[in-house]
Amino acid sequence: HRMSTIYITEPVTKGRVVIHTSLGPIDIELWPREAPKAVRNFVQLSLEGYYDDSVFHRLVKDFVLQGGDPSGTGQGGESIYDGPFMDEIHSRLRFNHRGLLAMANLNEPNTNTSQFFLTLGATPELQNKNTIFGKVVGDTIYNLLKANSLEVGEEERPIYPVKLLRIEVQSNPFEDIVPRNRKVATEDKKEASSKKATGGKKDVRLLSFGEEVEDEESPQEYKGMQAFKGKRKPTKTPGSGERADEGVPGDAPLTTPPAPTSTSTPAPAPASTP
Repeated sequence: HRMSTIYITEPVTKGRVVIHTSLGPIDIELWPREAPKAVRNFVQLSLEGYYDDSVFHRLVKDFVLQGGDPSGTGQGGESIYDGPFMDEIHSRLRFNHRGLLAMANLNEPNTNTSQFFLTLGATPELQNKNTIFGKVVGDTIYNLLKANSLEVGEEERPIYPVKLLRIEVQSNPFEDIVPRNRKVATEDKKEASSKKATGGKKDVRLLSFGEEVEDEESPQEYKGMQAFKGKRKPTKTPGSGERADEGVPGDAPLTTPPAPTSTSTPAPAPASTP
């Protein structure tokens, strides 16, 4: 009864995509009226093949599965708006059940790019911090939940990451979208591979998982280059000290949601991860 009540309070969806993954297809319905910028960004990037052949680089069991970074590092990604875009928080969209699709960010307002996450449980600590713009429908929720059985290594990275093969747009809520001819995803992957192979210096503007980095460049210059990441437990975050803000998602890559934290412990991700 409780779950049915939760779903009844949610707005009507419009638009549908299928995220084809190595765990099987995941059917998604969208909320373009409540989160037009996020939905348009996600649909257009999907139509352009931006997410094709990428991986879900972050996994916090029973919390979130995060992806959307073509480089696979959790430190990259860009939006269709030539920069980070604003949050779209709606009172009827709440992190109160599994299967929600939301934007990862820098654990700071209005830092959305391309990274997104799917919730693996209720994540109330993310409320009003990350933009919800879709939800998993039908039995494909069970394909998503298979992620909970995967082994996770350091920095919440799966040992064998779930592959995002492609995103099929079955019903486009924005008929005026014209896909661009982009090679950004491929270039991002090549650049990331090249840096890893040569052991090049990590660009502080792309640091993810909430690491605090001081650099001559202003925060605005690297703000959009990280993903959402955080800790469910009030533990120290990678490369940083104790969580600084109580109830705030933990460290995250450019667009990752922070993991849940306890209300008694003070405590970013890319953006913050759930």
